[in-house]
Amino acid sequence: MVEGSMRQQWVWPAVLVAVVLTAAASLLARELYADDRAAPPPAAVLPSEGPLPAAEQPGHRDVRGTQDATQHPMYETVRQLLQTYFDAINGKNYARWQTTVTADRIKNMPETNWRASYRSTLDGSIVVYRIDTGPEDTARVMLRFISKQDVSDAPLELPVACIRWSVVFPMAIEDDVWKLAGGPTGASPQHEAC
Repeated sequence: MVEGSMRQQWVWPAVLVAVVLTAAASLLARELYADDRAAPPPAAVLPSEGPLPAAEQPGHRDVRGTQDATQHPMYETVRQLLQTYFDAINGKNYARWQTTVTADRIKNMPETNWRASYRSTLDGSIVVYRIDTGPEDTARVMLRFISKQDVSDAPLELPVACIRWSVVFPMAIEDDVWKLAGGPTGASPQHEAC
């Protein structure tokens, strides 16, 4: 009887150890074989509302997004499109700019007008805040950015060297590619001096 009792005392700890080891092994396997597609979205930015020192304006040249924007399924498409758009303006490359906008926008902004409008412009601190998709392959992108320009090239209603813009860019699919479109949402941006 003593021998059977001792055997029973060892069975429960052995079963407990086996259960714990099995659970630990399954957790380890789950971590090792986790699906890479479940990786978190790119790190979002928390835009600063504070002014940039004059020497740092207009700020970073890469397009960034808030958490709301980076979680949208179109974010990477929008980010790449806007990066090309702003790189074209900053690089004074009209041909590159044409690849980012609809035919109507190109028609309304011939190269001579474009070069005159952006001759001294340098854009930065570009942050996408929100992306909204609409009907019939359309979308709207809310963003903020800073432009530096000669005062003579600034808008007539705000003749300053540094402007903080809050805009909504309409987008549309043209030739199976997303492009920045014209229209009333992009025609009246909010802007203020830096």
